[in-house]
Amino acid sequence: MAVAELYTQYNRVWIPDPEEVWKSAEIAKDYKVGDKVLQLLLEDGTELDYAVDPESLPPLRNPDILVGENDLTALSYLHEPAVLHNLRIRFAESKLIYTYSGIILVAMNPYKQLPIYGDAIIHAYSGQNMGDMDPHIFAVAEEAYKQMARNNRNQSIIVSGESGAGKTVSARYAMRYFATVSKSSSTAHVEDKVLASNPITEAVGNAKTTRNDNSSRFGKYTEISFDDRNQIIGANMRTYLLEKSRVVFQSENERNYHIFYQLCASAQQSEFKHLKLGSAEEFNYTRMGGNTVIEGVNDRADMIETQKTFTLLGFKEDFQMDVFKILAAILHLGNVQITAVGNERSSVSEDDSHLKVFCELLGLESSKVAQWLCNRKIITSSETVVKPMTRPQAVNARDALAKKIYAHLFEFIVERINQALQFSGKQHTFIGVLDIYGFETFDVNSFEQFCINYANEKLQQQFNLHVFKLEQEEYMKEDIPWTLIDFYDNQPVIDLIEAKMGILELLDEECLLPHGTDENWLQKLYNNFVNKNSLFEKPRMSNTSFIIQHFADKVEYKCEGFLEKNRDTVYDMLVEILRASKFHLCANFFQENPVPSSPFSATITVKSAKQVIKPNSKHFRTTVGSKFRSSLYLLMETLNATTPHYVRCIKPNDEKLPFEFDSKRIVQQLRACGVLETIRISAQSYPSRWTYIEFYSRYGILMTKQELSFSDKKEMCKVVLHRLIQDSNQYQFGKTKIFFRAGQVAYLEKLRLDKLRQSCIVIQKHIRGWLQRRKFLRERQAALIIQQYFRGQQTVRKAITATALKEAWAAIVIQKHCRGYLVRNLYQLIRVAAVTIQAYTRGFLARRSYRKMLEEHKAVILQKYARAWLARRRFQNIRRFVLNIQLTYRVQRLQKKLEDQNKENHGLVEKLTSLAALRAGDVEKIQKLETELERAAAHRQNYEEKGKRYRGAMEEKLAKLQKHNSELEIQKEQIQLKLQEKTEELKEKMDNLTKQLFDDVQKEEQQRILLEKSFELKTQDYEKQIQSLKEEIKALKDEKMQLQRQVEEEHITSAGLKGEVARLSQQAKTISEFEKEIELLQAQKIDVEKHVQSQKREMREKMSEITRQLLESYDIEDVRSRLSVEDLEHLNEDGELWFAYEGLKKATRVLESHFQSQKNCYEKEIEALNFKVVHLSQEINHLQKLFREENDINESIRHEVARLTSENMMIPDFKQQISELEKQKQDLEIRLREQTEKMKGKLEELSNQLNRNREEEGTQRKAIEAQNETHSKEKEKLIDKIQEMQEASEHLKKQFETEREVKSNFRQEASRLTLENRDLEEELDVKDRVIKKLQDQVRTLTKTVEKANDVHLSSGPREYLGMLEYKREDEAKLIQNLILDLKPRGVVVNMIPGLPAHILFMCVRYADSLNDANMLKSLMNSTINGIKQVVKEHLEDFEMLSFWLSNTCHFLNCLKQYSGEEEFMKHNSPHQNKNCLNNFDLSEYRQILSDVAIRIYHQFIVVMENNIQPIIVPGMLEYESLQGISGLKPTGFRKRSSSIDDTDAYTMTSVLQQLSYFYSTMCQNGLDPELVRQAVKQLFFLIGAVTLNSLFLRKDMCSCRKGMQIRCNISYLEEWLKDKNLQNSLAKETLEPVSQAAWLLQVKKTTDSDAKEIYERCTSLSAVQIIKILNSYTPIDDFEKRVTPSFVRKVQALLNSREDSSQLMLDTKYLFQVTFPFTPSPHALEVIEIPSSFKLGFLTRL
Repeated sequence: MAVAELYTQYNRVWIPDPEEVWKSAEIAKDYKVGDKVLQLLLEDGTELDYAVDPESLPPLRNPDILVGENDLTALSYLHEPAVLHNLRIRFAESKLIYTYSGIILVAMNPYKQLPIYGDAIIHAYSGQNMGDMDPHIFAVAEEAYKQMARNNRNQSIIVSGESGAGKTVSARYAMRYFATVSKSSSTAHVEDKVLASNPITEAVGNAKTTRNDNSSRFGKYTEISFDDRNQIIGANMRTYLLEKSRVVFQSENERNYHIFYQLCASAQQSEFKHLKLGSAEEFNYTRMGGNTVIEGVNDRADMIETQKTFTLLGFKEDFQMDVFKILAAILHLGNVQITAVGNERSSVSEDDSHLKVFCELLGLESSKVAQWLCNRKIITSSETVVKPMTRPQAVNARDALAKKIYAHLFEFIVERINQALQFSGKQHTFIGVLDIYGFETFDVNSFEQFCINYANEKLQQQFNLHVFKLEQEEYMKEDIPWTLIDFYDNQPVIDLIEAKMGILELLDEECLLPHGTDENWLQKLYNNFVNKNSLFEKPRMSNTSFIIQHFADKVEYKCEGFLEKNRDTVYDMLVEILRASKFHLCANFFQENPVPSSPFSATITVKSAKQVIKPNSKHFRTTVGSKFRSSLYLLMETLNATTPHYVRCIKPNDEKLPFEFDSKRIVQQLRACGVLETIRISAQSYPSRWTYIEFYSRYGILMTKQELSFSDKKEMCKVVLHRLIQDSNQYQFGKTKIFFRAGQVAYLEKLRLDKLRQSCIVIQKHIRGWLQRRKFLRERQAALIIQQYFRGQQTVRKAITATALKEAWAAIVIQKHCRGYLVRNLYQLIRVAAVTIQAYTRGFLARRSYRKMLEEHKAVILQKYARAWLARRRFQNIRRFVLNIQLTYRVQRLQKKLEDQNKENHGLVEKLTSLAALRAGDVEKIQKLETELERAAAHRQNYEEKGKRYRGAMEEKLAKLQKHNSELEIQKEQIQLKLQEKTEELKEKMDNLTKQLFDDVQKEEQQRILLEKSFELKTQDYEKQIQSLKEEIKALKDEKMQLQRQVEEEHITSAGLKGEVARLSQQAKTISEFEKEIELLQAQKIDVEKHVQSQKREMREKMSEITRQLLESYDIEDVRSRLSVEDLEHLNEDGELWFAYEGLKKATRVLESHFQSQKNCYEKEIEALNFKVVHLSQEINHLQKLFREENDINESIRHEVARLTSENMMIPDFKQQISELEKQKQDLEIRLREQTEKMKGKLEELSNQLNRNREEEGTQRKAIEAQNETHSKEKEKLIDKIQEMQEASEHLKKQFETEREVKSNFRQEASRLTLENRDLEEELDVKDRVIKKLQDQVRTLTKTVEKANDVHLSSGPREYLGMLEYKREDEAKLIQNLILDLKPRGVVVNMIPGLPAHILFMCVRYADSLNDANMLKSLMNSTINGIKQVVKEHLEDFEMLSFWLSNTCHFLNCLKQYSGEEEFMKHNSPHQNKNCLNNFDLSEYRQILSDVAIRIYHQFIVVMENNIQPIIVPGMLEYESLQGISGLKPTGFRKRSSSIDDTDAYTMTSVLQQLSYFYSTMCQNGLDPELVRQAVKQLFFLIGAVTLNSLFLRKDMCSCRKGMQIRCNISYLEEWLKDKNLQNSLAKETLEPVSQAAWLLQVKKTTDSDAKEIYERCTSLSAVQIIKILNSYTPIDDFEKRVTPSFVRKVQALLNSREDSSQLMLDTKYLFQVTFPFTPSPHALEVIEIPSSFKLGFLTRL
């Protein structure tokens, strides 16, 4: 739409104002194209006809809903008045000092300490995206740190602004943020040193000015270095353009550098007395400004802080004192009196006290200093001239010397700080913090302002290019057509200053001239630039200044002092004197050609992002201007190689008043710092950018039903925009965002507001119509009722007269008497008839009742007895039903116990199967090892044969080599002999021919030399050959030794294999025995199953019989017919008799399940006892075999007697023989009884022994599973026990052999009797009866033996003492298996809480029972160390921490419960009191355990907090639990390009699920309920604190709708507490602050009563927090109203009476004090069993 169409009635515009810069006005009449005047209505009610130009209409004002935005670029109308108004609302009303302007953070100086820089704020911003939180210096620092860590790219934070704007504080907070979030793991505390450098540099480089009490008088670039783990490892500092003139001159109400005043304030201290200082008022250099004290600043305390920081950086006291000496010397130098001697000369007295102190401190000769302060040496080509100086010249020379000394000292301190912050490792990345002066313009601007503004021109150019680059990247990323934006390029100004023949080069050229002056230099500028360069002007009224058009404003510079400040020279003789100083530090300052100490030379390797101009003239390097230009080049290279982040500090007023907004000063600074330029660039393109989801959520109300039916929201948004905004050039569609031109969002807001207003009107219309209709109907009904009564009254009055009343009364009297007579007659007749009927009826009834009584008398008696019988039977049925219920309950208990035992038996079966599998695996391993052994043996033989052959070959080769060597030696000797002979011959020839043939001698000499050389070469060759042969021999020897070692290794391996084969064969034998045992067990199991099935059938038959008898005992239908309805209801209510039958059915089913479980029980018992039953069954079979042999003997006797009877022989004396035979049989019976009794005793002993063996074997089998190495030892013990049992059985065999001997004697006697007597018929009958009797006795004896065996095998459970026996050497194994290797998951199921703790305490009881102090001490220390170790290894494992916190508390409670102290024994049972410790007091260990538990609890809380903290803000604050009540505000601010869109969307359900997981884990691990409540309370405190802290830092969340959402989420948490029965945990109270904050967002905030209600209700919030919420309150729609500043002041006045904390943020690290309650264990130690999964088979229950 056209821009002119927006200038309609009721819209608001901005018009210029001389006082407020811009003021708001409302359009009173619609503007039409062509109008010359715009009719406006000012805010004070006055009307104004404002002249307008159609091409430049006044800027429109944004809707109120868009005012107060975090980002200035989010405003729909982007211009200067909108920016200024937004800053005023945020700063003056909302008390918010930070605001984004695109990539810039605008920081307003509040001139007041604010509670927004604590560690809690730092942690709140850490890890957050830049656009998610309110603007803050910490957000910029976090963005820089995050980009550095993510992209591995260096970063820079550029902090600029004029003096007093807060640059130094902002830079300090940024560095503090880096030091806090990147704590190094080393002990060097590098981050503390980095922060400690700030107080030192501020002391020597900051001073009080008229604008700022702590103004930085130098530029500083601090580079903080990080390693690859993003931790600080060091830092470096680079300084720029120290204001040296401040050392010798200060304006009114200004001070020198802080360090001078700190030193003077400490002058009376003993360590500073030798400096001979006084108060600051005594020295010229510190009293020029008039006031030497800053209000609220203690210079003495600051001096102590400076000394501390010196010490922290590693500067010793000697170094500090050297620095203080130079500073004191400068002060004394300023007090040196220079007197004028005439007009051309000056002098300094050598007796000047300050001169003496100056020379004494610096080790100088006072005479020379006094001389050359007033004279100068001029050296010409022919002579040297000493020229005296006037007093002003001498004073300037003295001041120049002071400035030079201080400049050197400043550079030296910075260099030493850099050395202290150096690091040894490799720098991975760095973040630079640039604290530099902003654009300056004063009434008088000199060389310093020129350099400052030159630096700001360079920074502004870099800033413009970076902003342009970011805009281009954003458009390219969203595929938006890129159009070139015209932005201000200040390169011409920079060229004017630094280009060839520019201002700086002309200044340096003039400085080289001996007689160069400021006027000559200025004239050159006029000649070169006036009327030639539009950016350079000559003032009309001045010939000593010039004007430069900078990017911010025009600045007029005075040329006076330019050359002197640029030269910065000190006279040579003074320099020579200082160079010869005895004070080493001062002498080093003035050494010739010092090595340049660039702090960045070793650490910075940057590459410029663009070409920069380098200085090319060597002559310029000595001037201040050239040095500054070089350092500025290096700075720009560094910044171009990094990613910059901008902080623009703004000074709101010149009076330093808190939260006072001076529009003129602020606009001036906004123009100077580039904020408005950023706004202008944004406004020219598409400043408002919305995602499709945000647009749909905000403007869905403008969509039609057809448009809302689209499934693709992106397409839906396109269709809506094409309909609403016809000009397609006003918006662009990107990939993820919609881009709007300036003003379009305001237009959409207007359409939305109109739509809402129309909707509200429609709603109001219908509601008001309904109310009026209801009111009308109510009034109409009332009118009808009134009319009814009124008309009735009128009718009555019209109808009634006096005559009519009399006639009516007479008629009534007549009717009364007539009707009474008729009624009385009728009554008399009815009464007589009724009496007659009653008489006959009563007689009839009396006779009938009498007959009925006679008939029913005996029936009553019968009923009495019948009812008595029914009652008795009913009682019996009830009792039977109760017994069945009891039986059912007992069966269930037995079934549960049987199930537990069945689990143990299943474990044994699995162990047996695993042993069988191991046996099979061992057999295979043995076979493999045998094959490998055979193969190894074959290889060994091959190696031995090869070794022998190789050895022989080597010996032969060695012999040949030795022989060859001897031949070579012989040849060598022969050659030497020949050579000697030849040399002798040559010597003789030479002697004979010396005089005659000198030339021949020379030739011979040469030949001799050649021969010697050849001889040497040959000898060397021979030696090399010998050496090579020796090396070859040595190699052969080494190879021989290696072969021998290989043969020995083969021998060792073969021996090891043989031992392994023997061991495995031994294990194979044991495995065969196990197989036999398994087969026996399976057979026994089959027998038991058959027995159980038979018993089951019998019990079923019995139960069916019982049920049938119960059903036949009475007829149910008969009983129901005899009972009345009330009795039936009563029976149904009480559950008597009628449901007995159903109960019997249930009992029958329970019994069936019981028999099934009994079957499992039998199987379990058989599997547990089968190993010993085998041995007993073998012994019993042996005894039965002996009895069978006896039966055979008796049968043979019977056959023999029968044969004798057939022979029919008679023996006269047979009676005597028979009697003897009977006596012998009686003796035999007695002996049999004795032997059977002995056998029973032996069997009892065997059964006891077998029971013990069974327990030992159980532990041995567990030990086999845990430790295979102890298998053989335990097996040998078992074999020994079995051998003892075999010996006992052999003893029984010997006893039965004696019986056999007796039987053989008996057989001989019987044969003898056959020969003597053949007639025994009668005696044989008696004998048969005796034999039958003996056979019966044998049978009964066998049965009793079997029964006794069964009784012993099925003996009841043994009674335990609640101790676990262990060996001292098993202690490490106990700790390893029970603590270190134990996994809580899977163990806690079906396990009593704290089982490991109970097991440990049972071991402690065992050590206590032995009275072994060392054993007990070792166990307790090992336990505590084990718990510490397992917690240390699992510091982040929540389940493990919960498990061991629970067990530590249970162990501590056991130590208390069984300590024997009365206070802990109150709830013990008598049996538990017997288990108390008897010999030792473990109270010290209880204290240690309590400390361990506290540490575990704290780590446990930390893990829970770390897990839930990332979920809190998305779930509690951002998630909208109430659908349809959206808290989305039309911010439209741009997320930073580095921000990451989190894909994990947490909801309130996520918070509740995490809490439920914590709660269920704690309950499963058996944590004490009181500890659970304390942990939940701590978690809820964290939830409330994190939510509230985030609310304080997010202005966009402070709305009424968001308060409703928070209140809803809190209700979910309260419901969760109720569901978990944790209402008494006090967790709900910890949410009170956030609950009150939510209420505060929802409550009305306009009247005094509202303010009073807020004061009374918000008791859990501090005054600072309440004011923060009120100031941050942000309306979502135009229908909501902002909180007025007057209302905030009312609330603040009420809150002033409170004495609460001034901290804004809640401490999320706060921990409530934990208390461990004493909860005695209800579990008896005697019944605790150890699960097999614990692998503690080496423990024995006593």
